[in-house]
Amino acid sequence: MDILLIGSGGREHALAAKIATSPRVGRLYAAPGNPGIATVAECVDLDPADHAAVLSFVREKSVGLVVVGPEVPLVEGIADALEPHGIAVFGPSRAAAQLEGSKGFTKDLCARMGIPTARFRRFDAAEPARAYIESEGAPIVVKADGLAAGKGVTVAATLSEALDAVDACFAMPGASVVIEECMTGPEASFFCLCDGVRAVPFGTAEDHKRAFDGDMGPNTGGMGAYSPSLLMTPELVERTMREIVNPTLKGMADAGMPFKGVLYAGLMLTSEGPKLIEYNVRFGDPEAQVLMMRLESDIVPLLEAAARGDLSTADPAWSGAAAVTVVMASKGYPGAFEKGTPISALPQPGEGEAIFHAGTSQSAGQLIATGGRVLTVTATGNGVSEAADRAYRLVAKVEWPNGFYRTDIAHRARG
Repeated sequence: MDILLIGSGGREHALAAKIATSPRVGRLYAAPGNPGIATVAECVDLDPADHAAVLSFVREKSVGLVVVGPEVPLVEGIADALEPHGIAVFGPSRAAAQLEGSKGFTKDLCARMGIPTARFRRFDAAEPARAYIESEGAPIVVKADGLAAGKGVTVAATLSEALDAVDACFAMPGASVVIEECMTGPEASFFCLCDGVRAVPFGTAEDHKRAFDGDMGPNTGGMGAYSPSLLMTPELVERTMREIVNPTLKGMADAGMPFKGVLYAGLMLTSEGPKLIEYNVRFGDPEAQVLMMRLESDIVPLLEAAARGDLSTADPAWSGAAAVTVVMASKGYPGAFEKGTPISALPQPGEGEAIFHAGTSQSAGQLIATGGRVLTVTATGNGVSEAADRAYRLVAKVEWPNGFYRTDIAHRARG
């Protein structure tokens, strides 16, 4: 079977590397891909936003499965453009992708289905939002309602910080915000494959959103991750499925928008039990990197089963090893950063190691950094500490003067 993978980041490189190992794969295409993905797939000059061009390509190449990596094409309806033509798509419809595309939509679903989450209010204008914040006090959480690449959330410690966040959100025409109570507790990432009716647990992870050591600095798309989460016991997994994931699938199906693809629940493990922070409708980045390194099963039958609506026999197998990934980012990220800086050399990864490309390109034979998050250096080990040590040894061999990274990824699990 020929497969088209949509995307160009570290998540997509990790997916491509795993998909490429499957005996089920004939040709693997990636649109648009990156230099790392090009080592395992044929990169094609195809704009995922041009649905007609994607459909034409898929028909011309007789592609049997389209795997959508990032959230934007899903929210923009790429699955809706392809599935009526009999093309299997791993990823939800435009309507179901609202679980990530609109925080307000998800909060309303939680209220309707009794899913545990933070107490919240929605606002379409700044003044009522500001009045609500002043009545509630701080700390408080302000979330822009739409997509924000993992950076649209302000956990405000003071009233002034919260009010500034509201003003920033409403500086954009047509904006709306969700304002939540500030929950406390450790966070974990929980993944499920979904076929519209049923959900199959698909691994756990913990990530590091803040830019700098000690979980300091601004939020980013993610500066590193490890898997499995040491917090997600079998009992917590079962409770999360029962109280959060299964009611979500039922609520979506009842609303006529069944969810297919991967459902990524960001969880707060409170004293009252797991509560939903937010949903994503795609694999996390950099969580995908550690999940793909630990997955022992052939991923292609799993993706295809979800896309075709029957995960009844799916039983993913996982390595007992831990995996840690360290993001190397351009200096200045998540603020302004210089593009086009040269990456002089990358080390050759050993067994159980990988360097996944994110924001890279080639220019005259030179690998250059073109994005904020540029490389995700990943390793496995017998436990989180060993995996982290191996990842950092590999990071130290990357020759890229303009790169920076956190030195404490997985510190919560290392003690």
